[in-house]
Amino acid sequence: MDFSFSKADEDFRMRVRDFFEHEYPREIVEKMARGHSPSKADYQTSEHALAAKGWLAVNWPKADGGTGWTANQKYIFDEELERAGALNVVPMGLLYVGPVIYTFGTEEQKKRWLPGILDSTTFWAQGYSEPGSGSDLASLQCAAVREGDEYVVNGTKIWTSLGQHADWIFCLLRSDNSGKKQEGITFLCIDMATPGITVHPIITIDGKHSLNSVTFENVRVPIENRIGEEGKGWTYANYLLGHERTSYAHVAGKRKQLEDIRTTAEQTDTGATRLIDDPAFRVKLAELEARLDALELTVLRTLATVSEGGAPGNESSILKVIATELAQDITELGMETFGPYAMPAFPDSTAPLWTDNTPLPSSAAPAVARYLGARAQSIYGGSNEIQKNILAKRVLGLP
Repeated sequence: MDFSFSKADEDFRMRVRDFFEHEYPREIVEKMARGHSPSKADYQTSEHALAAKGWLAVNWPKADGGTGWTANQKYIFDEELERAGALNVVPMGLLYVGPVIYTFGTEEQKKRWLPGILDSTTFWAQGYSEPGSGSDLASLQCAAVREGDEYVVNGTKIWTSLGQHADWIFCLLRSDNSGKKQEGITFLCIDMATPGITVHPIITIDGKHSLNSVTFENVRVPIENRIGEEGKGWTYANYLLGHERTSYAHVAGKRKQLEDIRTTAEQTDTGATRLIDDPAFRVKLAELEARLDALELTVLRTLATVSEGGAPGNESSILKVIATELAQDITELGMETFGPYAMPAFPDSTAPLWTDNTPLPSSAAPAVARYLGARAQSIYGGSNEIQKNILAKRVLGLP
């Protein structure tokens, strides 16, 4: 197989690379390189720069405000964004609810919500998981009771990414308990300024605040905020989850991490030899590089399916599993490589082991937080054990 890109694709790559090198906000790149958490203003600054170029909704159809790019161009764009160290877009609006709205929403809903997503003036959160309903999402019990032209919502959502920044939240809610658990689930979009909504921060083991729990107490939601039919939310959720699971790959970001690990290993002595000369270390690095190449090919196949008008489908579970397991293994090798160099850079460290005069590898700063944060990747978005069951039953046809 020929894995090279065409001249037109490579010319496109150079245009994208030039943008990130000369037009994209440098302060964002520098902040991310230091391992700092981006603020809402940082996300908006980044996305406004992309929107001004017409490059924000990469995967949307051109008719809905997207780029109209080919699968190769989309892949190249993501590759150059991560190569530059720029911020990835906030996925909840652009990658998750946006496609649901333009696929299943009414014309009025498209006019109401899509422009704010496209110009990054409206932030969205995802209300799926609940205490006790994570991987078994169909067991959710946060309730939406119909009262005339409104739904009254009561319950709790948890692990709500960037919920502290959100203007709107899209939720799966239990509107009927009489049938199978996958039935009676309704998809509602809710204004976060509605009375009765409270956001509670969750500080994770990496010292960051990106997750939250959200409680709803008699929150009244107009019926026109419902996507599609009442009780059909599971259908829309499965469509969304396909897009969500294809967004985990981050091939270029992983490749950059491996390059940083290799560079550090070439400069790090382990007694009489460099770490890169340790045969056991070289085997680990080579294995991760081979797995990353395999992930890249899987992503390209999936993007080709989407570009031809298809949905990612159950095969997106393949991406979720291999991408998250690879992310964890890369960060483990990173910890092995950076070792004590990374320890004083952890934001909660109060007793650094190194003085200010000690040279630290530039990539060591976020190593601990990245390692700790990656522990959750095989759990959120549907645990990998659940994804393997999906693959066994729906892709391989096993009983």
